[in-house]
Amino acid sequence: MDRFDAIGAFIAVSELNGFAPAARKLGMSTSAITRHVAALEERLGVRLLNRTTRAVSLTDAGLRFLERSRRIMADLEDAEQMAESERGEPMGRLVVTAPQVFGRLHVAPLICEFMTRHPKVSAELTLSDRNVNLVEDGIDIAIRIGNLADSSDIVRKVGAVRRVLVASPDYLSRQGVPRSTEDLRQHRLISFTALTADDHWRFRVGGASVGVAVEPSYATNSADAAIWHATQGGGLTMALSYQVADHLRDGRLSLVMADHEPDPYPVQFIYPSSRLLSVKVRAFMEQASATQNWDFRTLAGK
Repeated sequence: MDRFDAIGAFIAVSELNGFAPAARKLGMSTSAITRHVAALEERLGVRLLNRTTRAVSLTDAGLRFLERSRRIMADLEDAEQMAESERGEPMGRLVVTAPQVFGRLHVAPLICEFMTRHPKVSAELTLSDRNVNLVEDGIDIAIRIGNLADSSDIVRKVGAVRRVLVASPDYLSRQGVPRSTEDLRQHRLISFTALTADDHWRFRVGGASVGVAVEPSYATNSADAAIWHATQGGGLTMALSYQVADHLRDGRLSLVMADHEPDPYPVQFIYPSSRLLSVKVRAFMEQASATQNWDFRTLAGK
């Protein structure tokens, strides 16, 4: 039994919830997949999968082995690509994840430029405002905004963004310009829930970062939706500076209470410490550093 083929078969069955779909993905017969998994279980001396006539599920041992198996196969792929690219030419599949709006505005164009420069690279970009497990989801590199919890992942800061409070000039002319956190009680508030809690927003008051109780009139998990509502005169919203830079420049939104902004968030590259840093990932980070300015602390208005 080839150990890597058996591990690959086990991963496919686990991810696709069945032997038949795993066989189709790998271009093998169902019986061959079954033999691979059975031989792997016999070698390990534990049952990895519970089998019924309708489905398969992971045992507790299978869950633990699946995570390790993914790391093994990812490391093997990286090692093979590094060995094949001794000339230093990036090649292979690059998997990137980034926040929704930042990814659309800044990462997607970067990937297009990167693939044009390195035609032997194929790429996959996943846009999501939630943090994913890089190893489990097979991510080569993530772009994340904000302070991160302690982890074994490697972090490289590449920029900074402000958390800004904005509203349309029309709204401010009708309702007045807030000067302090107490003034927020007199205003309609729009909450982008991936950035702020529904009931508390953070501001700098008296030199300290504090949570201020708020009651938003509109809440959404979409930055685009929150910002659009603000441009239509719907109220005040807190957003990241890169998300509203064009609106501020064009006069569709105005900054308010800039002296109460919380500290800027870092923009960071994150990649798994358990993975070898491949040529393609290193080249992607170098191109970003050389061609992108992701410091969004300077904005029109203030």
